[in-house]
Amino acid sequence: MDHHLLGFLFSFLFSGTKVLAGYPIWWSLALGQQYTSLGSQPLLCGSIPGLVPKQLRFCRNYIEIMPSVAEGVKLGIQECQHQFRGRRWNCTTIDDSLAIFGPVLDKATRESAFVHAIASAGVAFAVTRSCAEGTSTICGCDSHHKGPPGDGWKWGGCSEDADFGVLVSREFADARENRPDARSAMNKHNNEAGRTTILDHMHLKCKCHGLSGSCEVKTCWWAQPDFRAIGDFLKDKYDSASEMVVEKHRESRGWVETLRAKYALFKPPTERDLVYYENSPNFCEPNPETGSFGTRDRTCNVTSHGIDGCDLLCCGRGHNTRTEKRKEKCHCIFHWCCYVSCQECIRIYDVHTCK
Repeated sequence: MDHHLLGFLFSFLFSGTKVLAGYPIWWSLALGQQYTSLGSQPLLCGSIPGLVPKQLRFCRNYIEIMPSVAEGVKLGIQECQHQFRGRRWNCTTIDDSLAIFGPVLDKATRESAFVHAIASAGVAFAVTRSCAEGTSTICGCDSHHKGPPGDGWKWGGCSEDADFGVLVSREFADARENRPDARSAMNKHNNEAGRTTILDHMHLKCKCHGLSGSCEVKTCWWAQPDFRAIGDFLKDKYDSASEMVVEKHRESRGWVETLRAKYALFKPPTERDLVYYENSPNFCEPNPETGSFGTRDRTCNVTSHGIDGCDLLCCGRGHNTRTEKRKEKCHCIFHWCCYVSCQECIRIYDVHTCK
């Protein structure tokens, strides 16, 4: 997975930016609505910068699910911004660059690990959901993993085919991670950790049928969780990510780099854990080399002792406080039947920002 390609896709989803050549990252999948306007299939896929031949073939063979792939990238970025909204690095994107996170993801850090995992999970999630909604002719509901029904219910509805969504994400996102170096090994591992999270969180969803809401008949199907649950899980994996060291081995094809857990006393990472091998900057001060925007003028929580609190988020520089007037609905009354009327009140809040 490459963050310049992601940037291309993301920019198309939100602004319709023109295609630029020479950016080698699959993340430029944020083509979104442009799929309906570009018209020619070869022109569309050929316009995505940085696709390796395997990705280009995939794009042309499965053109109708590419908007879902793009939507999954968008979903992953939005979830990243939610999960890191109170952190020094808050998943900030850059509007005028295909490398939408700047140089932050150039390093093999925890942040890179999380973004790869959440973007890959987003693609799997969006493709799976799109197939279940019937938007593509090449995929649909899952009929392979039904098994016998349980007590008091029977199979019904449309079970979401997460295996297909995971396959699409794996085939496309991992296509360029075939170099024998440590970064490709890290990216593939974290991509797969994100996708495995989707499979692990599949659950039965049921609906009752009967008169007056009775549950005379209950039908159930396999469903994905809300994507927020995926983000919460992967954020926990970010906090407990395993630090690795790079080892070189000589094989028939030449030198190959692999990853090994840095601390032998700790439990080695599983396929569900995130891994990294370079330390993150502290993100306290602006630094164009690392991609840090610093935390000046960021809103902080004066009552929190966590990373979103003014002490930690402001890196010890202190904070400013100002008052802010906000218009809000208040004194709401429900009228039978059926509407709610509210008054408009002005309330004053203290807003704390980092110096």
